[in-house]
Amino acid sequence: MPELPEIETIKRVLEPQVQGQTIEKAVVRHPKVIVRPTADEFCERLAGQTIDHLERRGKFLTIALADQERIVLHLRMTGCLLLAPADLPEEKHTHVVLQLSGGSELRFSDMRRFGRFWLFQKNEDNTDSGMEKLGMEPFDPAFSAGYLEARLGRRKKTIKACLLEQEIIAGIGNIYSDEILFTAGIHPVRPAASLTWEEWERLAAVIPERLSYFIEKNKVTPKEYLESKGENYRNAPFLQVYGHEGTPCPICGSKLCRMVVGGRSSVYCPVCQKEK
Repeated sequence: MPELPEIETIKRVLEPQVQGQTIEKAVVRHPKVIVRPTADEFCERLAGQTIDHLERRGKFLTIALADQERIVLHLRMTGCLLLAPADLPEEKHTHVVLQLSGGSELRFSDMRRFGRFWLFQKNEDNTDSGMEKLGMEPFDPAFSAGYLEARLGRRKKTIKACLLEQEIIAGIGNIYSDEILFTAGIHPVRPAASLTWEEWERLAAVIPERLSYFIEKNKVTPKEYLESKGENYRNAPFLQVYGHEGTPCPICGSKLCRMVVGGRSSVYCPVCQKEK
């Protein structure tokens, strides 16, 4: 599933290209992906609307329209949002197409068809998508060791599982939780309640630093994004532990280990991340 750095990359690549363009026609081929309103109403309301800007919140992407309506989108496991020339053949499993005034199309494809769209009117509360339940953004000025300790300091749940809770921190998934915990030197199965104040401070510093680092490494030009068909995981060469089970730790040389934490794969260094 795309995580915060990937969604931020999509926003940064697509926003300059679609800003100010008018949606001349919306086409929905699989109504299931439109949660709100009906697929027919979705198409009717978008025709003639102008795109103002894009926003990211956690793993959600919002297309803000000039009349203050907004399209909320979650890519889920295999969703892809691609801006392509109208004459370029569509990808398989293309479910939604927004035909734009500039001669291009904003296309949503999704092999598993788990991705979802919501269209909200001006001043309409977003109570359907789950975005309203999200916790603090890692780049929020109020994000701190105090926030983390207050929300997690008494939890017996593993710190790895806690980092994946979107109601606490928005946007972190399995990949970057491994990278964050490795950089912070914290074992993934440590109960959150066992962390010291020094470790909360370390986490509060490492979380935004690592996410910023991978956003930077994910940088891609519009041409590269289109040619890769929206596969913007350019950070793979820079991952230190995720996906590297059995290879030497980049810090101490010990063999990286894999375990399952809360049903999710987790790779860590048994020396640099000692289980206290």
